Amino acid sequence: MTYGRTLLAALLPLCLATPVLAAGSGDHAHETFSAGEPGNPKKPARTVQVVMKEGDGTMLFVPARIEVKRGEQIRFLLRNGGALDHEFVLATAPENLKHAEAMKKNPDMEHDDPNARRLVPSGKDELVWRFTKTGTFEYGCLIPGHREAGMIGTVVVK
Repeated sequence: MTYGRTLLAALLPLCLATPVLAAGSGDHAHETFSAGEPGNPKKPARTVQVVMKEGDGTMLFVPARIEVKRGEQIRFLLRNGGALDHEFVLATAPENLKHAEAMKKNPDMEHDDPNARRLVPSGKDELVWRFTKTGTFEYGCLIPGHREAGMIGTVVVK
């Protein structure tokens, strides 16, 4: 019985980090995301550079706010300009808060999701995203303590 509970405790954070699967046409299942869908790197996209950094007791993204048109595809060029690992996780604020709680229990959780990247200091990566829904979404660093130190950005889709 204890082994089962231990296994469940270990697997629960992974389940919370997994995208929701929705029924698609035919035999295929498609991942769905609150902020839209993974973009097509072969199609045109507006490039937005996002720098992650820390200093003076704060952690932040530059820029901290991005405005996007519904249907627009963005190529996020991500750069970690800080001395610590940082993440870029694109979702709604409630989803990121829930995931951040899971990260507190498993701070070294690895992400393999189209809407998230983890960068080491001086690391670079990119994420291509198509915003198919209007609303306010966020990108946050869910490593324990980073969000609390101010590492949150906003995407407003009109």
